[in-house]
Formats: sequence, C-alpha cells, structure tokens
Amino acid sequence: MALSLPSLEPQQQQQQTTTNREIQEIDIFHRFDVVSDSSDHHYLHIKNNNEKNSSSKKTKGEGDSFTNISSGASKKIMQEWKILEKHLPDSIYVRVYENRIDLLRAVIIGAAGTPYHDGLYFFDIAFPPDYPVQPPLVYYRSFGLRINPNLYANGRVCLSLLNTWPGKKKEKWNSSESTVLQVLVSLQALVLNEKPYYNEPGSGVLPGRAIWEKKSNAYSENVFFLSCKTMLFLLRRPPNNFEGFVASHFREKASFILSACNAYINGQVRVGLCRNDGSCPSCKSSSPVHVSEKFKGLMGQLYPQLVSAFKINGASLGDFLEQLKQPVEKKTLSFNGKTVRMFFGKLKKVLGLKKENSSGESGVKGKGS
Repeated sequence: MALSLPSLEPQQQQQQTTTNREIQEIDIFHRFDVVSDSSDHHYLHIKNNNEKNSSSKKTKGEGDSFTNISSGASKKIMQEWKILEKHLPDSIYVRVYENRIDLLRAVIIGAAGTPYHDGLYFFDIAFPPDYPVQPPLVYYRSFGLRINPNLYANGRVCLSLLNTWPGKKKEKWNSSESTVLQVLVSLQALVLNEKPYYNEPGSGVLPGRAIWEKKSNAYSENVFFLSCKTMLFLLRRPPNNFEGFVASHFREKASFILSACNAYINGQVRVGLCRNDGSCPSCKSSSPVHVSEKFKGLMGQLYPQLVSAFKINGASLGDFLEQLKQPVEKKTLSFNGKTVRMFFGKLKKVLGLKKENSSGESGVKGKGS
C-alpha cells in the first residue's frame, strides 16, 4: 500500500505535477515540483519492521513505503514541502512524489570557488515513519566514486545534522527545529566546500601549514577529476525526472568546464578557483601553480571523453574546435614527459577533426567523409 498525496487544490496539483516528457519540453525547470515516477529512487523498497514479513502487489513506481507513517509525520512532511518550495536557493532543485510522500530527491549544483564547481550532486532522501523524531535518511548517488570525506562510495552520507557523524548537541538533529532544507544547505556549504580535504578528521590539526595545504591541493585535484567522471555518468544515465535538467545544465556549462580543465592542467590557477561563468582569476605569483603529474595524466585521459560527451549532448564548442585546429606543435605542456601532441591527437580523433595536410588546410570531417 503506497502513501497517497494529501488533497491539493486541482489547479495547484496541475501546476506542481509534471511528467518526464513535459520536463523535456519546458524551458524553466522549477526548483521545487511534484512528480509521479519514483521507480529509480534508492529508498523505493525500504521496509520498516512491520512490513518485513508482508508483501503485496505494487504498480510500477510505487514499491514499499512506510505504511504506518503517523498523521503527525505526514503533516510535518507537508510543512517541509512548503518550506522547500518557498526557500530553496538557486543552486538546489528538489522533486517530491505524489504517490510516495516519504521520498524526495534533490540535486545540488557545485558552488564557484570549490573543486565541485559546475558539477551536479544528487541525493535521495527518505522520511522515517516517526519523522521528525528521527532525522531523514540520505543517500548520495555516487556512481561508486568518493568525492568527499563525508560522502562514501557506497552512498553513505556522514553529517552531524543527520546523526550519522559525531557532533555537539546543537549540531545534531533537533526534532522541533531541524528541516530538510537545513540538511541540503549544510551539504552544500559544509560538505561540498572549497577545501574538502579538511573535512577528514585530524586533517590540519598538527603544525606544518605548508604540508597540509599541499595535501589539500592534491585532494582537490582528485575531487575535480572524480567530479568530471560523475558528469559523464550523469549524462549517460540521468536520474528520473531530471533528464532535461541534466542535459540543459551541461550544454550551458560545457565550455566553462573545459576551460577550467585547461586552466588547471596548465597551472594557470589552483584547482577549484575557476568561477561558474568560466572565468579564472590570474595567478598572483609569476610562476605557475604546481600541478601534480598524476592529475595531468588522469585529466589527459578523461578530457577527450568529456569533449565527446558534451558534443553528443549538443553543447556549442565552436571556440574550442577552432583552438584544436591550431598545429599541436605550439602546445608545450607535457604529461609525464609526453608532449601534449598525443593529448590533442585524442581530442581530434574524438571530434572527427582531420590532421593538417600538406597544403596547411585542416577541417572537420563530414558525416559522409
């Protein structure tokens, strides 16, 4: 038996509920909306103790739910919906389900000034039957990648507010004050932050600031690499009800992300400092920022895949394609002693760019060539 959506005014319900097809067609993707398809939600088949030995036939997208959820919990969830609808920041989007009010999905856009910038980070949330006595359950859709000390590869989220990590009493879940909005904002501000390395317990507590900063920068390099891998996974398999949003987001941000990749690989700026508008502040020192050979190598392999995925997704890469037409000999950066010629050669192969011929002409292969 699935939970039913509490009665809404017909006009309100019509405005809030959309289908996947409608999401693909509309220009504005609302920060908060009610949808129907919960079939790929992580907590779809979660059972409480009273349901473990019961079974019933379910329609597609319903699954198991907290059938003994209290009226008080239902009322509180409706209050949460109103809070989210009115107060979500521009960088967080939420979808709730008309036939499963105990479930919720949110996506956070990585903030500028962090190694998470321009990325999309999805979280599946479930309200327990006695909510808000107990905090919500939160699962990070990680694709098997650990991009933060607080976000495990298995999807576990460690946060004091969720009572999944030690903390002071004022930092833990308070049934009379805490909200899902606070959880989402905490994930964005405290977890997906500028220097995630310091989220690891014990990091930076001992003397030697230079050593800790070096480790922090190396960690941020890996975070950015994994964030780019996450982008590829999302483009291949976007979460239900966010298909159009994912495609549109990466069409818009593709050139910014690629520009940031170039800036980081070339040591023009420290990883994470490129802004969401694609601009990167100049280095204060005359010498380039140190970039590890490991990062250069990993990004050298991933970069062509990003370009290919963005191109398939319909991103406009005109300026970038013009840049690739330049002779590769002009590129001086090296990966582990190998020239960038191999790196750009892969890009040209991915994009279908011809090698420069003897007459000095170059161009893009047509479909029929």
